[in-house]
Amino acid sequence: MPDAYGGKQGQWQMNKLSRPARHISRWMQRPFFHPAYAERALIRRGLLRHKRVYCILRLVASRWLIKMISVKRMDGRPAASNPLRKRLLNCVILITCLLWGPALAAAADSVEAVKSTAQGVEASVRKNVLKAIELPSALVKDAARPVEIVVEGVTGDARKNVLTALELPYGLVKDGKADRIWVERFADQARQKVPAALEPFGYYSAQVNINIETPEADTYRIQVKVATGPPAIVTDVHVAITGSGASESSLLALASAFPLQKGAVLLHQPYEQGRQTIQARAQELGYLDAEYTVHEIRIDETGRQARITLILQTGERYYFSDITLKGAPNYPDAFLRRYLTFTPGNVFSYTKLAESQLQLNNSERFREVTVLAEKEQAKDYRIPVSVLLKPAPPKSLRPGVGYGTDTGARFALRYRDLNMLHKGHELNSQLYISERLQGITTNYIIPSDKDIRSYTSAQVNLQKEDITTYRSQLISLELARTTSFGNQKQGTAYVRFQQEEFTIGIQDSWSRYVLPGVRFSDNHYDSLIRPRRGFRYAFDLRGTDEVMGSTTQLLQLLAEASHVLPLPWRLALATSAKTAVTFFSDPISDLPPSLRFFAGGDQSVRGYAYQSLGPRDASGNVVGGKHLLTGCVELQRALLEDWAVSAFYNAGNAFDNFDKLTLYQAAGVGIHYFTPVGALNLSVARQIRVDDPGIRVHFTVGFEF
Repeated sequence: MPDAYGGKQGQWQMNKLSRPARHISRWMQRPFFHPAYAERALIRRGLLRHKRVYCILRLVASRWLIKMISVKRMDGRPAASNPLRKRLLNCVILITCLLWGPALAAAADSVEAVKSTAQGVEASVRKNVLKAIELPSALVKDAARPVEIVVEGVTGDARKNVLTALELPYGLVKDGKADRIWVERFADQARQKVPAALEPFGYYSAQVNINIETPEADTYRIQVKVATGPPAIVTDVHVAITGSGASESSLLALASAFPLQKGAVLLHQPYEQGRQTIQARAQELGYLDAEYTVHEIRIDETGRQARITLILQTGERYYFSDITLKGAPNYPDAFLRRYLTFTPGNVFSYTKLAESQLQLNNSERFREVTVLAEKEQAKDYRIPVSVLLKPAPPKSLRPGVGYGTDTGARFALRYRDLNMLHKGHELNSQLYISERLQGITTNYIIPSDKDIRSYTSAQVNLQKEDITTYRSQLISLELARTTSFGNQKQGTAYVRFQQEEFTIGIQDSWSRYVLPGVRFSDNHYDSLIRPRRGFRYAFDLRGTDEVMGSTTQLLQLLAEASHVLPLPWRLALATSAKTAVTFFSDPISDLPPSLRFFAGGDQSVRGYAYQSLGPRDASGNVVGGKHLLTGCVELQRALLEDWAVSAFYNAGNAFDNFDKLTLYQAAGVGIHYFTPVGALNLSVARQIRVDDPGIRVHFTVGFEF
């Protein structure tokens, strides 16, 4: 018949056991594990010459099994009589006798010997039987809990809070047993704990009934039945701002939009959240002494109506005072102050302190940064600030190796000095060598006096490139002024002087250009190592004329964009596109490779070789084009913390005329491993919509130029 807990008496939870456990259970239904069969088998083997040996083994095995095996009924109570346990017991006895029966039989004439051996048998039984039958963890449990708590009448988060409040105190259960007196005392305390645990959810008139049951010897069940009643409803809300900040519009807006309004259920979490938000906003506005002179919730006698009263006294507003920089004498004071987001006289803000410390840390010039506001030293509500710095070595030399299908094996050596001339100027120089590309680049940066993201730079580049499509030797000098427009937005005005000797197809030539231009970029990713959300876009407009000393006149517009969008099931959609347009009236042969466009390769159209797509000359050689259009759509699936797989489709080409545009297409799959020093990417792409489609493997790892 059904019992009070919805189960059936004598019905076991075998459906909750693991598959191996169910197989073991069915296996033990065989006659071999019947008590009489097991005993006769042991007697035939001469292992039970003494009945007391068998009794001792059965006693020890039973004692161990009761501790280790706990198969419960559907109601969660331990079974008083369990067929599975009996058959497991016979299995234990059989294996025990096979292993230790002869030794015990030989010592059976000495009662003391048998007693001294029994404890060792118990420990060995535990180890060897588990090893022999490999019981799954679902069958191996502790004994039934001596104190069980059952809560009825409440669900959800409220029930979780009640169970948390009723956690058994340390010491209530000792050596697997609980004292009746202490259990009753705990139950008395629970009568006050349960209503208190329900109040955060609006239940102020809850009725609690607690009974103590004893289903078995030395076990107790504390039955907690709750009648919550209706929740308390907010009938009035009064939130006021007083003091010097009483007219602050942002504080008044938060007060009027308090999370609990008239007619809402009185929940503590939104109440505390709204109360803390107003106070935190006041402190952010410089009212550091803002405190609630009144903060109360009044509940009527029935526990069904609530009135909220909050009065915030803002006090006086604080401001920043003198700023002291310590520990970095090799850097100019004006250079360091650029990293601070506040100046003397600004409204005091702990957020500004944190932002300043973060910017100093991100400068990579300091090992330790501490920004301290000395409020105890404040005078006339003006707080002095101390910035404590421990400089890092300004000079560094960093080698790197890698491999890419486009470049072949590659090696780079980077030198960096973050404090040139002791003025905070930055020097970056890189030597890079690969199978197809070699060069050296040096960039000198003069930081802006006011903005840490604005600077003036001069860059020299010597480069030699030799690939199937062309050979080129380039020397260039670029002078640039970069200005920050907030966040990661940057604009750059530049002029580049370059001279290039090149061979494309059967043509050998050289060119000289003076290229003024402007660039603009913006990017935001949640991670630089493995972005799961974010975007980047960039534009570049450049042009020249013969009157400026250039070989030819031209105007070029380049644009690129990429976006990563997170999706459910650990998926992410990555899209990218790149385009370029050239306004150029002379023959394409007058343009050097650095100003022509090609497609194909790891970062362009996978499935095709590096720079292998574009217009061809009369001999069939790829010579590049005036315009470019490429795009990629990739669906990524995260596997582990640092692994992902992807499926992608990309298309693109370089061309001279829009009416003759042909897009080369490919699709494939890839696997990616992300590390702090660079990602390992392996992709296999197959060309599509061509007469003889080919398959190409793209692989990149390690340091990138």
